[in-house]
Amino acid sequence: MNLFRRPAPSLDDLIFEAPSDTSSSDSLMPSVARPPQVFVRGQGSWLWDSEDRAYLDFSQGNAANSLGHSPQVLIKALADQTKALINPGNGLHNRAQLNLAERLCHRTGSDQAYLLNSGAEAVEAAIKLARKWGQLHRGGAYRILSASAGCHGRSFAAMSASAGGPENRFEPQLPGFSHVPFNDLPALHAAVDAQTVAILLEPIQGEAGVIPATEHYLKGVERLCHELGILLILDEVQTGMGRCGTLLAEQQYGVRADIITLGKGLGGGVPLAALLARGKACCFDVGELDGTHHGNALMASAGLAVLDAVLEHGFMDHVGESGVYLGEGLARLAYRYDHGQLRGHGLMWGLTLSEDSAEAVVKAALHEGLILNAPQPNCLRFTPALTVSKSNIDEMLLRLARAFSRVRTAQLQCRKGIAV
Repeated sequence: MNLFRRPAPSLDDLIFEAPSDTSSSDSLMPSVARPPQVFVRGQGSWLWDSEDRAYLDFSQGNAANSLGHSPQVLIKALADQTKALINPGNGLHNRAQLNLAERLCHRTGSDQAYLLNSGAEAVEAAIKLARKWGQLHRGGAYRILSASAGCHGRSFAAMSASAGGPENRFEPQLPGFSHVPFNDLPALHAAVDAQTVAILLEPIQGEAGVIPATEHYLKGVERLCHELGILLILDEVQTGMGRCGTLLAEQQYGVRADIITLGKGLGGGVPLAALLARGKACCFDVGELDGTHHGNALMASAGLAVLDAVLEHGFMDHVGESGVYLGEGLARLAYRYDHGQLRGHGLMWGLTLSEDSAEAVVKAALHEGLILNAPQPNCLRFTPALTVSKSNIDEMLLRLARAFSRVRTAQLQCRKGIAV
């Protein structure tokens, strides 16, 4: 018996090596789990850390950087606006705010828009708007139905509207929210009562593992809302701004919501979100929405630059073609490594793994110079820049294959109890 034999290494020991940067995160409150690398610059689909190592980024800030890292159109828009006016105050108009609101309404067929800082804030505002409408037009109805495994943000009302995550650590939740299975029309119909004012859904459930609504389901939800006289709210924080190959994902399904929330990609990497309302849902009065930085000129100028870019001729065609190319490549890898289902639209894809190894794959990918996101223990999410090239996709697939191989080897070694 070898008394000096060390325990078998863990999976992390076998697939991940920490960088040499010694910058400390001790002063940060714990929030999300972050790798130790410190990133200092980015361009397009690439990031560089403080050791000047390059990483191919197929997360892009969880789909926030719609045009990639530091795109020239965004740099110019922000620089020009900074020289002119940053924030005159939310009690005053500014040109960028007015222009962005007008263009969003025109391009989405909406009647009113309001600019905020984050997707969670936009969802909060949508909840307020729906409940205000319920007071005016549905006898004080206030309940909002949303889908199991949905995620609408981490503020209190948005968290209560979500299903899953850390909500149980912050009890009690806010009342007035119920969750029903996604893609299940009969369950949704059965859950509606006299106190129901709205149905809130993601066209594609991003945090659940990129689960798309079926066309039959979403059209059925729209029809149900019309028949029962309640509002349809679509949370397009992840799916909007061209992510699915059209400006809004609702266009993919041929439906029309009463209220839409936008965020993430709208700002192209800076904090910007929007609440859109149509027809009867436009019922806010002065004093019912407010925020110190809401609609500030600097962030609105970023939104205009992003909107101009995604509406350029051929841009959506590129997203569609790149999405098909990425999906085909991921399908080949999934088959080769015996992984599971691939789901998504445009440049938003989720790959189910054969076991709960997503965290290990993300770490292995980082070792290979590839940044990925794992919304679920058995799922990888791919949200590259909408400007991603086929050569970027090819390089990503090579690095992902090496990450899969690294994890597979480490798993075999751990199962055999190999020690160093």
